[in-house]
Amino acid sequence: MLKTLSIRNVVLIDSLDIDFKEGLTVLSGETGAGKSILLDSLGLLLGNRSEASLVRSGTDKLSVTGVFEVQPNNKIYEIAKDYDLEIDGDIIIKRTITAEGKGKILFNDQIITLKLLRELSQNLIEIHGQHDNQGLLNPATHCDILDIYGKYETELQTTKEDFINYKEASKKLKEKEAQLNKAKEDEDNLKHWVQELEKLAPKKGEEEILRNRRSELMNAEKIIEKLNAAYSYLNGGNSVLDQISKAQNAISRANEIVNGKYADIEQNIETALYSLNDAVERIEASSADISLNQSEIDDIETRLFALRSVAKKHQTEIELLPEKLDELSEALHSLQSGEDNLNEMREEVKKLKEKYISSAQKLSIKRQETAQKLDKNIMKELPPLKMEKAVFKTVITPKEETQWSEKGWDTVCFEVSTNPNTPMGALNKIASGGELSRFMLALKVNLAQNSSQETLIFDEIDTGIGGATAEAVGERLARLGEKVQVMVVTHSPQVAAFSNEHFKVEKHTIDNQTTTSLKKLDSSGKIEEIARMLAGEKITREARAAAEVLVNKDNNPSLF
Repeated sequence: MLKTLSIRNVVLIDSLDIDFKEGLTVLSGETGAGKSILLDSLGLLLGNRSEASLVRSGTDKLSVTGVFEVQPNNKIYEIAKDYDLEIDGDIIIKRTITAEGKGKILFNDQIITLKLLRELSQNLIEIHGQHDNQGLLNPATHCDILDIYGKYETELQTTKEDFINYKEASKKLKEKEAQLNKAKEDEDNLKHWVQELEKLAPKKGEEEILRNRRSELMNAEKIIEKLNAAYSYLNGGNSVLDQISKAQNAISRANEIVNGKYADIEQNIETALYSLNDAVERIEASSADISLNQSEIDDIETRLFALRSVAKKHQTEIELLPEKLDELSEALHSLQSGEDNLNEMREEVKKLKEKYISSAQKLSIKRQETAQKLDKNIMKELPPLKMEKAVFKTVITPKEETQWSEKGWDTVCFEVSTNPNTPMGALNKIASGGELSRFMLALKVNLAQNSSQETLIFDEIDTGIGGATAEAVGERLARLGEKVQVMVVTHSPQVAAFSNEHFKVEKHTIDNQTTTSLKKLDSSGKIEEIARMLAGEKITREARAAAEVLVNKDNNPSLF
């Protein structure tokens, strides 16, 4: 629940700290006093869009801080764990916005994004405005509302996963069928391309080898000339080999005189002599290998031309032609064995579809059971709301297969009949404005019992109703406050009378500076405020007496 709300520099509020308790809290005040500013401030903690216009004139930034006490089973702990956010005791959320529109969000002193704030705060507070019935009017929301009430997360998740698996398999099957059909059209081409590449037999690195060999052949005469020169230097007249051989003989004789003292030198010369002899032999062999045959150059050019031509045809590089051969061979093989693969895929899609149908059917049964429970409980709420002749029914119908989705195959629509012997019809077609508000309250009261939010805020949902009906609304909100923390912004004295705590929103102007404040009322202050709500600006003795009657009335009948 929301324990503390601190607001700084938000429109007309300069500084405000409020402590809240469990049960039903009422906020009242004259029109324009600033009740909407409080809701805007709370909205910032829920991740509502920030606007620089909210920053109080003459200040550089605003801040809103909320302290929440959260039950151990709240889903916020799972979300926080997923994002490595620490929770130790109360949760403190702070949001600041500068006059330039820049903002920062802190979750227990850890910076988070606006998107994450929205995800987290969904498990803390839910605000129901006086225009929230627009969502109730939209049949597209009715399935989600029923699912929230039913709390069958396992069936919803299973159906979602089975649908995704079924659709992914169906997509792959369609892609494979399209590939096979295209391949059949190109079968003759595939066979020709594979045969052509197999005959050409391209090899990895072949282009570089051919280019090097061609360069060698085209420069054969120069290479032979250089090799002959090297041979002459090493093994010609007065050659290097002759000189080294003589050096070896000289060192050998010296060793004989000094009993092998220069053996290591002799060994080095011998090694050099051996290496040079090997080089001479290789030069001779290399000279013999070099070809001056022009036809070999022509063959290389022909081969390179063939490789380039095929590579261009397939829009690839010569180096990648072996992979292209494998690809085309695989395509041809797939074509030849494609029907077998398709039959296997079709069987898999069939199994996944049957699995989805089973899950969707179980989900639909859960919805039917939940709908009966919801209808029964809402019907209990209607007589005290002066709608004893109204009927509420949740209608569930199956969708066409083309409309199946992750949420199953059900279409959910809330239908009502507001008078005896009148046909049932969609809520948005039958109910009037006042009736719609009361249907919404009956629905919200029931939904709140299964909601993950620990604080519910109602903003003037009692607009347009009064007397005994407003009293019934207040009674239901008070009962709801026994299960979750409930805050109500209201102009109804009958609703305000049921509060456990009552705050009055006031606006003051001093030295042309207007501020909004919040005053916690004691028992006498509560009676005075309710008397104002009954009588208007001039509070009469009769109004005070009526207020006392409202506050002290026994309001404890069981609701649930």
